[in-house]
Amino acid sequence: MFDNQRYITKRISEEIPLNLVLFMWSRIDVLKATTAGKLDYLQVFELKEINEFAVLENQLVIHRSEDPQYIKSYAFTVRKPVTTKIYVIDSGPYSTMMFAEEY
Repeated sequence: MFDNQRYITKRISEEIPLNLVLFMWSRIDVLKATTAGKLDYLQVFELKEINEFAVLENQLVIHRSEDPQYIKSYAFTVRKPVTTKIYVIDSGPYSTMMFAEEY
């Protein structure tokens, strides 16, 4: 899984900063390495803005999958936080990153 050509939709390229796109791909690579390649074909990333007093980070990224069940959260600082849900789908010959509503 996820050892193929990688694509992003036009909307992802226009609306999601490159550093976040690369971060999400890297999280899939890390998960693949730590699970001996046993991944769900659908990886889900929830991006949320953090608006809490005395918290330096402003971007929350929650990475999850169903089979095997996995969830991990990351918080960091970005210029402009994003709130959305993104799917990364391995369809065999290629993998595509898209907004959930584009699926």
